Amino acid sequence: MKNCIRRSRPVRVNQGNMAATINGNLDISASFAGILNENHCPEHVQVLKTFTTTLRDKEYRDAVEAEAFSSLFKVLSRLCDELQAVSSEDQDLRSVPLQLQLTAECFRAQRNACIQSSRNQSLLRELGFIQVSLKLLSLLQTTNLESRDDICEPLCCGIQFLGNLAVGNQMCKDDIWQLSFPNLLLELLSVDDEKAVNYASMVFHTCLDETKVEELSEPQNIHVALRVMELCRTQPDLDWTVLTATQHFLKSSALVESMYSGMSHHERVTLLELLFAQLREEDSEECGVPASVARFLASSFQKGCGAVLTLATGSASSDEVLQEALTVISLLDVLCEMTSDLRQFMFLQDHPDLLTTTVELLEQVHAIGKASKNIFSAAQNFSFSGDGGSSSNSPVISFKAHLIRLIGNLCHNNTNNQNKVRELEGIPLILDNCNIDSNNPFISQWAIFAIRNLLEHNQQNQELVATLERRGAADYSALRELGFLVEERDGSLLLKPMRKDS
Repeated sequence: MKNCIRRSRPVRVNQGNMAATINGNLDISASFAGILNENHCPEHVQVLKTFTTTLRDKEYRDAVEAEAFSSLFKVLSRLCDELQAVSSEDQDLRSVPLQLQLTAECFRAQRNACIQSSRNQSLLRELGFIQVSLKLLSLLQTTNLESRDDICEPLCCGIQFLGNLAVGNQMCKDDIWQLSFPNLLLELLSVDDEKAVNYASMVFHTCLDETKVEELSEPQNIHVALRVMELCRTQPDLDWTVLTATQHFLKSSALVESMYSGMSHHERVTLLELLFAQLREEDSEECGVPASVARFLASSFQKGCGAVLTLATGSASSDEVLQEALTVISLLDVLCEMTSDLRQFMFLQDHPDLLTTTVELLEQVHAIGKASKNIFSAAQNFSFSGDGGSSSNSPVISFKAHLIRLIGNLCHNNTNNQNKVRELEGIPLILDNCNIDSNNPFISQWAIFAIRNLLEHNQQNQELVATLERRGAADYSALRELGFLVEERDGSLLLKPMRKDS
């Protein structure tokens, strides 16, 4: 092969008019021919840089002929063959840094060529750039180098090219997915470089659609979805992974269930936090979370809710046990949000035994807290000093209040559930939680809310509360301190605000 000579000229572009010309295209082909026929040298990098720069101009991009891209493809293919030889054989590595520079510049040119150009996207796809680029990205991660930093630049540029190629082009999206899923996409999402992972997350998000999401839920592919969720937890500033989870993952009940069963409790908390945030969006009525996901989470809460009780007994000796309890707490938060006036989830009022489970759990937590001083005991310490009173770091802050909130939600305009709470002796239990508790901010307000929903249009529940008051079994002093009166009128019990002068 001939030594590098100076006759390979960079593409020259008129500064006053960046539009490509026939001569420009001929110059490109001639310059690329030099790269193909000579030993690599720094001048070749400059040739590619000039081409990359000119491709930033829309007029030039629109006028570049297919022959120029065909020549670029040959350069990229040669580099791929050379790097493959380095990876598979014990060869002199001194030429590798220059090969990596050339590879990065090829990827930059490809990336720029695709900007707002469906024509160039299609051209590059038809010429085979996707296959060779993906092969190179795989090789870059296996090439033996003294410094792994050398691969970051071509790796990032190559992934950016895939992203630009996929935007707005379904055929390119499908090809990238078909040729890289699941193994290579997982590798790119696991690279030890934050920028590369961010770009890979963008490609992943861009390629996704409903069909591909269902592929993710299959057992052999679930590890890719779990990696995305891991990134949501460990690198929350990577917006693309969060968007992938909220815009795609949470809308598939099959994927949610598959992920949940394969996750650690720590990872489940992350999933539930994202779901909670999605439910709280302003347009939450259109959050896209299917009913089957809500049913699955309600059942998961019922099955695992007993784990919270271990926090009081001291048996939460490991982080895994603690995380299991935190999962239950997160499930409760999600269920409270789902049943807070979101019509599409109010069918949970009829979810088998959900109300019963919640009332019984409240009864257990309340009894444990009164039996001895522990994490569930009521406190009047608002200093957040951490000396046995309220602590902002306590895992069960507001847990009992949210149990009462869920009971109130499930009983809203639902006579069957109102009656069920009465039969479970839940009304005196809720009344006993009307006192201010620094471990459960707003518990008094949630208790009042629940009592209101339990009494509304329910004569039997009203009579029960009246009987409790006459027997002295219910203490209304806390309600009065909060500015409310329980008043009997015409045989009915009303909860009403106190007059300021009373």
